[in-house]
Amino acid sequence: MIRWDPRAKSAVVTGASSGIGYELALLLARRGATVVVAARREERLAQLAMAAASLPGKIVCCPGDITDPLVRQRLIACGAEHGEGGIDLLVNNAGIGAIGPFASASAERLRRIMEVNFFAPAELTRIAIPLLRKRKDTIICNIGSVLGHRAVPDKSEYCASKFALHGWSDSLRAELAGQGIQVTLVSPSTTASEFFDAVIDTSPTASSPSFGKWSPDRVARAALAAIMARRAEVILSLGGKALVYGDRLSPPLMNHLLGSRYRSIAKGY
Repeated sequence: MIRWDPRAKSAVVTGASSGIGYELALLLARRGATVVVAARREERLAQLAMAAASLPGKIVCCPGDITDPLVRQRLIACGAEHGEGGIDLLVNNAGIGAIGPFASASAERLRRIMEVNFFAPAELTRIAIPLLRKRKDTIICNIGSVLGHRAVPDKSEYCASKFALHGWSDSLRAELAGQGIQVTLVSPSTTASEFFDAVIDTSPTASSPSFGKWSPDRVARAALAAIMARRAEVILSLGGKALVYGDRLSPPLMNHLLGSRYRSIAKGY
């Protein structure tokens, strides 16, 4: 299989104001891609563009909330404009989370997380597919989570959104296989500091166990390697792999271990 080369390519990256999206946009620009970036924080996107000013590629800012249909239309149009009518790579990275028991949470928390983590990237991709078809060897990269393979307590809405993204990615990959569009699912574990920077409806004192914490830069480098190799799916970190493959080997054992750990945390042990 021919490796994907970022040089002179047009890419769209969501959630690029910090963390994985920020670092991945820089990596792509470093390799000569024109990267259209989206996020709600316009000033952070401007900082990203400045950081990439001396790189072979360039960063084009398209600020806005991707849950807004007009923002999604504008983002894809901007990607096509800078890609001479087509798009080579779409990275669905934007996401939010929450910590706390499902039973005591609001209905709005579930709706908001599903809207940002699943419905928005799905609808953004629907708009992008016709433009991806105009190129050869194009890629859709969805940034999922190990919690889209094995759910844990206190993150029910987040897990549900990532399971949805996982299943949708698998289906989309099969649908687009004959059209030259690769779908890559990258499933990181906890990314250092980023999850807690984007939680909603969550107590300030809430904590959450980690299954192999990586830096945003390390996750971005692994994601780019998976994109360039046109991988179908990658699960990152040893802790993340232990969680996922342990569950595949013995779901009852994993249920017991996670349940015991959750009860200990809930009691303050």
